[in-house]
Amino acid sequence: MKIVIGEGSCGIAAGAEKVRKALLGCDLSGAKLTIAGCIGMCYLEPIVDIYDDNGDVKRLVRVTEKDAEKIAEYAQTGNEAAIADLLVSDEDKEFLEKQTRIALRRCGIINPESIDEFVEADGYSALKKVVTTMTPEDVIDVIKVSGLAGRGGAGFPTWFKWNAARQSEDDEKYLICNADEGDPGAFMDRAVIESDPHNLIEGMLIGAYAIGAKNAVVYVRAEYPLAIKRLEKAIEDATEKGYLGEHIFGTDFSCTMTIKAGAGAFVCGEETALIESLEGHRGMPRLKPPFPAQSGYWRKPSNINNVETFANVSWIINNGGEAFAAMGTEGSKGTKVFAVTGKVKRSGLVEIPMGKTLRDVIFDIGGGMKGDKAFKAVQMGGPSGGCIPAQLIDTVIDYKALGATGAIMGSGGMVVMDESTCMVGMAKFFLDFTAKESCGKCVHCRIGTTRMLEILTRITEGKGKEGDVELLEELCYGIKDGALCGLGQTAPNPVLTTIKYFKDEYIAHIENKTCPAGECTSLIEYSIIEDKCKGCTLCARNCPVDAISGSVKQPHTIDTDKCIKCGKCIQNCKFGAIIRK
Repeated sequence: MKIVIGEGSCGIAAGAEKVRKALLGCDLSGAKLTIAGCIGMCYLEPIVDIYDDNGDVKRLVRVTEKDAEKIAEYAQTGNEAAIADLLVSDEDKEFLEKQTRIALRRCGIINPESIDEFVEADGYSALKKVVTTMTPEDVIDVIKVSGLAGRGGAGFPTWFKWNAARQSEDDEKYLICNADEGDPGAFMDRAVIESDPHNLIEGMLIGAYAIGAKNAVVYVRAEYPLAIKRLEKAIEDATEKGYLGEHIFGTDFSCTMTIKAGAGAFVCGEETALIESLEGHRGMPRLKPPFPAQSGYWRKPSNINNVETFANVSWIINNGGEAFAAMGTEGSKGTKVFAVTGKVKRSGLVEIPMGKTLRDVIFDIGGGMKGDKAFKAVQMGGPSGGCIPAQLIDTVIDYKALGATGAIMGSGGMVVMDESTCMVGMAKFFLDFTAKESCGKCVHCRIGTTRMLEILTRITEGKGKEGDVELLEELCYGIKDGALCGLGQTAPNPVLTTIKYFKDEYIAHIENKTCPAGECTSLIEYSIIEDKCKGCTLCARNCPVDAISGSVKQPHTIDTDKCIKCGKCIQNCKFGAIIRK
C-alpha cells in the first residue's frame, strides 16, 4: 500500500503538510508514505491518494490532520468504512475523468523530488531517442507535424522558432524557458514545475539539441519558491545521473541548465524584456527586429518557449507528431491547460483537447456557478485578454475562435464571473494591473493606461460623464497602435471587450449613477424597510461605524453619510429588512 499526499503549493496552503506530519505519527502498518505534486483539484485540497498493491486508488478529499487516525485504521484493517466520509464523490471524479492530460500527465501521480519515479514513468526515454537516433532536423520535423504552437499566449508555431534558431550561424546559442507566469489567476506553469520538473528539463534538452544550444536557462518567478526548490533538485539529480551535462547518453551532445529567479515584473514575460532581465538589466522590451532567434541572450541566437510548450515535447517525440495533431482543430492542435478560477464550483487545473467549448470547461468540468447564480462572462488571457460574455459560451477553444471574440488564448488563465460581477469594475481591475506593471519605456503604455485607469475609476465612483466611453475607445486604439511591446498593445483588450459586450453597464454607471451588479460601493445605498424591521438591534450592534440607530423593537434607520457600505447589516439581518440598491 502507498499513501500519497498532494503537496503542490495549493495543497500545502490548504494543510497538506500538517496531514503528512500527522500521518508520520501514526501506525500505517508498513504502508509507504510519500508526496506528489498538484493533482489539479484545487477546490478539494488537501487530497490524499491511497494506492493498493494492484495500483487501484482511493482518493480522499478535504483531509485534515484530524483524519490521520481514520487513514491509519484503513491502512491497518482495510475497512473502507473508516474513510468513507472522505472519499471523493462520483460527481467530483468527473473533474479529472473528462480531461485529456499530456502536459499534466504525471502531475499528482509521481513524486516530483524522485528522479527514479520519473524514469520509471518513461522519463528521459524521449531524450535518449532524440540524441541517439535522430538529427536536429528530424526533431524539428516531428514538432512541425505535431502542429505544436507556443502555449505562452501568441500561439506561434514552435517548429518555426526552433528552425530559425537552428539556422542562425553562431558557435554559442541559448535555449530559454519563460516560466515568468504573471497573469492574475494563472498557475499552470507553477503546477508543472512543482509536480513534474524533469518533464520540463527533458523537453528543454530536446529543444536545445534541435537548435544546437549547449546552454539552457529557466527564467522563473521568484514568487514560486517551491517550484524553484524542486527544479533545483531535479537539475542536480539529472546532472548526477548523466541526463544533463556532458556527453548525454554517451553522445556528443552536451548541455548545462541554470535557473534565474525573475525580477518580479509582469513585463518580463515579454521575451525581449525577459532577456534584458537575464542579462542583469531592468526588464524593458527591445525593438524588433532583430528577433531573439538572430540576436537574443548576450546577442547570441536564442529560442524562448514557455513551460507548457516544453511539457508537451517528450510526449510528442515518444508518440509521434501525428498523434498530437490528431487532437484539436485544424488551426490549433493538441491540448491546452487552463487555470479555472473565480465564481466556478470546481476550480483548478484543466487540460482538454483544443476544439472543446467554453461551456465544456466551465459547466461540464467546472460544474457551473457557485450558488447556482447566472453565468455572466469569462476573462481569457489575463490582463492582455478580454471578457467573453454568456451569449458566446459555446465558443470553440482555439486560437482563431477566441481571437474573434476580442479575447486571446493567452497562457491559459480562465477567470469565471457570475451575475454579481461588475464588468466596469473588472475592466478597471485588469487595467490597474497593467498600468502598475508598465515598464514605462514607451509613452503610449506609460501615460495611456494611466489616463484610462483614471477614467474607469471616475466611472465606478459615480463621477463619469458623457463622452467617457468614446474617449476610452479612442485611447484604447491609440495604445494598441503605438505601444512598443505586446503588454502595451494588448492592455486595452479588457476595456474594449467590456465596452463591446457590456456597454449598457457603462451607460448605467455614467447616466444613471448606478451599478447593475451592486459591486461599486460609491454607487450603492443601504436602507431599512420599516414594515419588516423588528427592532432586534443585530444590525446596529454589528455596524462598525455606528451608522444604524433605533430603539429595541422599533424600526431602525441608516445614516447614509456615515455608512461605509460594508454589508454587515444585510449579513446579520434575519428578517430581510435591509436592502441594497
